[in-house]
Amino acid sequence: EGLIEFYGSFKEMFEFFCKNTTIHGTIRLVCSGRNRMKTAFWTLLLLASLGMLYWQFALMFSQFWAYPVVLTMSMDSEPKMFPAVTICNLDPSRFELVSEQLEQLERMAEESLTFLYGPKASARLSQLRDRNRDRDKDGAIRVQAWANLSSAGFRLSHNFSLVRMWDPRAGKKHSRVGFQLCNSTGGNCFYTSHPSGMDALLEWFRFHYMNVMAQLPPGLPQHQQHFQDLVYSCQYDGEPCRPSDHVHFHHPVFGSCYTFNSKGTDPFWAATKPGIPYGLSLILRAEQKEHLPLLSTVAGVKVMIHSHNQTPFLEHEGFHIRPGIATTIGIRQDQVNRLGGNYGRCTMDGADVAVELLYNNSYTLQACLHSCFQRAMVQRCGCGYFYYPLPAGARYCDYSRQPAWGHCFYQLYSRLRNHRLDCFQHCPKPCRESLYKVSAGTAKWPSAKSQDWVRQALRHQNGYNSSSSRRDIAKVTIFYRQLSSQAVHEAPLLSENLLLSSMGSQWSLWFGSSVLSVVEMLELLLDTLVLSLLFCLQRLRARRSPGGSSPTPN
Repeated sequence: EGLIEFYGSFKEMFEFFCKNTTIHGTIRLVCSGRNRMKTAFWTLLLLASLGMLYWQFALMFSQFWAYPVVLTMSMDSEPKMFPAVTICNLDPSRFELVSEQLEQLERMAEESLTFLYGPKASARLSQLRDRNRDRDKDGAIRVQAWANLSSAGFRLSHNFSLVRMWDPRAGKKHSRVGFQLCNSTGGNCFYTSHPSGMDALLEWFRFHYMNVMAQLPPGLPQHQQHFQDLVYSCQYDGEPCRPSDHVHFHHPVFGSCYTFNSKGTDPFWAATKPGIPYGLSLILRAEQKEHLPLLSTVAGVKVMIHSHNQTPFLEHEGFHIRPGIATTIGIRQDQVNRLGGNYGRCTMDGADVAVELLYNNSYTLQACLHSCFQRAMVQRCGCGYFYYPLPAGARYCDYSRQPAWGHCFYQLYSRLRNHRLDCFQHCPKPCRESLYKVSAGTAKWPSAKSQDWVRQALRHQNGYNSSSSRRDIAKVTIFYRQLSSQAVHEAPLLSENLLLSSMGSQWSLWFGSSVLSVVEMLELLLDTLVLSLLFCLQRLRARRSPGGSSPTPN
């Protein structure tokens, strides 16, 4: 008792607290003891302040646990590499092994065009088909390594004919064109249709084209086009490009493609200065040989600027270069850095993503979505989509083996587009991502006065041979507008330090006190608990002693 002098009653403890605490207003509960109205007023005022304080605390914690972010922007002037650039000639190849099926498909397309728009619409397509047949007879596009194979066992199906559907409420001026798809039992049929007959015909042609191309053996070598057949001239920073600077691949729709600086590790591609003279300058063949005119309807060159070690998804990004035009493309790099964790899902390298990528490049959102969709196709439809890589042991879809794969595919793809497929839940965005903003300018090239000597120079240096005027060549220059890049960082809108600071501000606003005042309140609660315990012990001892009486707390 000499070391710990405790209170004799709850009233004594409360009066001591009110007179000595640093919390404002509590002393009015003691000094106004004779005026009950003032005591009641200050009691209600303190309780209201306490309620407002904890209401503000609740709002702060609810905002903190929502994990909002704020974007901060900074400029980065560090040396950088030139981005990867992919170009495609928009001229898909006609493989010898399936040339008969492709010719039959073009005849079916002629019939569909005649049905939709009359015989004049298909006359030009018939001439192109005859020209392609003559070129194939001359051996212009042959795959010698597989010449002994045959896909005669495959036949194009006539069960997917194009039909015109009229809307009785809109009249004959408004119609849709499409073809019907049914499940394996012939039920649950629906039409995949378009308001434009051209879009419907392209969709119909590509559907049959995928079935034809699925007959090619998996190990079939790609049709190799010589680099000089697409690129007449290539220079970067005033230096000619080297054979090791580009990688070739073939796209089933966009034709023969080349990617420059795909890895981004060669010092040759270091960006030294901004401006047109220090960029990538290309003179390209933009002539369309019309191998498959219903598959590729755009003449020119497809160009896409993207990050290194990234698969170029040309069907989603990129732009077209028009023949007879000089195009200058200025680029600026933006870096996006996401927080991840509680502030949003993102991945550093895709190692923590449940979807196994089917591409051999770095993780991107599109690569994950394509891989997820392809695996869903193999699992639910029994075969793979022709435009995406295959998982191990799977085969591409064709209606000779899976007659109802089209019905399964279009339903599954509709679910993906409407975000009802769980691929978007499994595929987070990258935590670090480089984006390239472009601005382009165009001019006629070569001009009427210079086209003769330009063509002569290309003919002697690159074997260029054409009598057309500006319709088969194009020039494109890609350069950094400025070497400084803009970095966008996500930062917590309400961090732990800011939360504590806001709580302290609210505490000072409603009670005019500090952290030590909080300690005083905790001390009051502890004293109340100890005093209650002491009184309970005294009562227990009084009951055990004969004739004793227990004290009553005030």
